[in-house]
Order: sequence, then C-alpha cells, then structure tokens
Amino acid sequence: MFSNRLQDKNVLIVDDDEDILSSMDLAMRSEGATTRTVTDGNAAVSACNDFEYDAVVLDMMLPKRSGFLVLEKLVEQKNPPVVVMVTANQGKRHMAYAHSLGVHAYLNKPISLERLIDTVVDLLEKQPAD
Repeated sequence: MFSNRLQDKNVLIVDDDEDILSSMDLAMRSEGATTRTVTDGNAAVSACNDFEYDAVVLDMMLPKRSGFLVLEKLVEQKNPPVVVMVTANQGKRHMAYAHSLGVHAYLNKPISLERLIDTVVDLLEKQPAD
C-alpha cells in the first residue's frame, strides 16, 4: 500500500492537537520519512534552528507563536524547507497572507492523510536538486 515516497526525507510536524499530530506522524513515517513532532510555535522555530528539514507541516493556530510567525522564520533560512500549512480556518484572508509569506501549500482541515502526503511529495519533487 505504501511506496516510501518520502524515503530519506526529514519532516517536522507542528500541531497542538495530539491526535492530529500522531496521525500525521504515522502517515509520514509510513511513507518512509524521518519525522519530528512539536506542539507549539516556539518549539517549531527551535527545531528548525537545530536541524535542516526537507518539509514542515505547520498548523496555523499554535500556542506560544502562531504558524504565521513560524512561517516568517522558516522562509528566512538559508535552505528553507517546503512548508505546508494546515488549518481549520476557512478565511480567504488567512490563506492570502500565508501565500504572501511564502507558504508552498495551504490546506484546510479536516484533510485526508493521503492528500497531505500527496501534497508534500509533489512539492518536494518540484524542489531543485541540491
């Protein structure tokens, strides 16, 4: 069923809902990704300062630092990761703002894990080779 499409990829998953976080983590690992999970915005920024991720799955509404503020820090990195923002917020202004900051994809919750994986895989395949 799984094809290891994320083999050799490092993915940071940021969400304050433990159930969502563990589901996303399991889905990414089942596709071969090496994952790390964190539950707040400050931990996400710290994790990205400590390690270079290929992709970050980022909730918009987070404790301590919003997903937007995390995104601002991620796009400033020397080799910024692919960022997929996931949110229950249906507002078009939030989506537009995320795109203006440089998000690669903006997905509304609830989202199927298959669609999330497909999005991350597609974005990583479009990245220029190192």
